[in-house]
Amino acid sequence: MWCTLQINLQSLQIKILQNSTQMESVDLSTISLRPFKISDVDDFFLWAGDDEVTRNLRWKTCGSKEEALTFIRDVCIPHPWRRSVCHGDCSIGFVSVYPWSGDERHKADIGYAIGSSYWGQGIATKVLQIAVPQVFKDFPNLQRLQAFVDVDNKPSQRVLEKVGFIREGVLRKYTYFKGVLKDFVVYSFLSTEKILPGD
Repeated sequence: MWCTLQINLQSLQIKILQNSTQMESVDLSTISLRPFKISDVDDFFLWAGDDEVTRNLRWKTCGSKEEALTFIRDVCIPHPWRRSVCHGDCSIGFVSVYPWSGDERHKADIGYAIGSSYWGQGIATKVLQIAVPQVFKDFPNLQRLQAFVDVDNKPSQRVLEKVGFIREGVLRKYTYFKGVLKDFVVYSFLSTEKILPGD
């Protein structure tokens, strides 16, 4: 009972903090990417502790600052290409690239999320406009970036399309996602293609 109450209070605290930090408008020129650092823990916990953000991610919602710190230290920092999405120097989300290996080394998967208080401002589009060219520079043998999106996650599909990713089709009953067998839409972007300016 005590654990349930503590988690519910932390969840309430996160919601209150998110509502109190609701942004009127974000100047997209202040959006940047950088590697995660341990000092991101408070900012990271605000969005990684939000069920609205993590519902479309494979990771579970962070339940405490200690859990967030462990995740940054053990997952984000050693990751081959995971960047903090920053507004100024405040971490408001992430973008990750998962390179394949062997005969599949020409491709990589990309994923991203933005704190819910920043949704609807073009930030995810801006993030991909920054990240995609950088990924192709950092992985010179990479030919294809691909994204797998829950068929019900229309906002993320629109983001990919705005940047120039091509919708290749729906993978029916593709994978279990948080215990449910789901259809996913697959998108791709090739190294020879140009990023669209978005809106």
